[in-house]
Amino acid sequence: MKNLVLALSIVLLFNSCKEEVTSEMNNASSTSLAIGENQKSTLKYKTLEVNGINIAYREAGNVNNPTIVLLHGFPASSYQYRKVLAQLSNEFHLIAPDYPGFGNSDFPDAETFQYTFDNIAVVVDSFLEQKKIDSYAIMIQDYGAPIGFRLATAHPERITAIINQNGNAYEKGLGEAWAGIRALWKNRTKETEDALLPAFSLEGLKWQYTHGVRDSETVDPDTYNLDFLRLSRPNAHAVNLDLFYDYQNNVKLYPKWQQYLRDNQPPLLIVWGKNDAFFPESGAVAFKKDVKNIDYNIYDTGHFALEEDGDAIIENMRVFMRNLNK
Repeated sequence: MKNLVLALSIVLLFNSCKEEVTSEMNNASSTSLAIGENQKSTLKYKTLEVNGINIAYREAGNVNNPTIVLLHGFPASSYQYRKVLAQLSNEFHLIAPDYPGFGNSDFPDAETFQYTFDNIAVVVDSFLEQKKIDSYAIMIQDYGAPIGFRLATAHPERITAIINQNGNAYEKGLGEAWAGIRALWKNRTKETEDALLPAFSLEGLKWQYTHGVRDSETVDPDTYNLDFLRLSRPNAHAVNLDLFYDYQNNVKLYPKWQQYLRDNQPPLLIVWGKNDAFFPESGAVAFKKDVKNIDYNIYDTGHFALEEDGDAIIENMRVFMRNLNK
């Protein structure tokens, strides 16, 4: 009789545990489905006419969430932020415009649009105003820095934070790869222009993405192939040489941007690839002189740090923005 009671007890206990496990699995399944629903992509590919130029942009996330404006570098486009758009749109409103002549935006003739950083910043500023975006963090990389700092100095009250991935604002941050462009600044001739043309070749573009990375297989080849396609358009070399030449005017503005940092002390996240030949780690260190509190992160990678270390950088961005908006 005792054995029968024990056997029945074991059966009842097993059935009870089975029901509990089944219930937990069903709950987990329901939660998983709910998360999947919440994480459906909200990414849209849009255009907006700004000062007669069609500006292409990628936008994702809820507009009621804190906004991050993603400002791309050379020779890239909003495509460089594809990982950020995919991974952070569940918490933040993200918007990534292509500059005139870049990405999928219009490529106006140099006779109708003068390719300078001042003019590109005016277009981006007008774009944000047309979108009624007047409070936002900026993520800056390479060319995104001179665009972003022009926005910040024009409208310091609009900038909630700066996320900086190899976006320079100090002469100490200009690396050895600037030698050819410095020669162009000193004396713009056919010879100094021709010396820079390899930067527009497929191999030159690939080098910009792969130099300094630990594993070149982490770099999406679509990056440099898309850039090469766009730089193969008529007059693209001339337009980009104009921007190379105009970059010296950014250097002249460095003291103004540094004063902005000292005066406004914007929350600053540094996520910097230390092996960048254009903007080495010395450019990141320089920000410590002017900004008191920096979330400082250095990665053993190159110019486009998101390619190799995107997951780590994006997680730092998430935590930084969450703390900012507590």
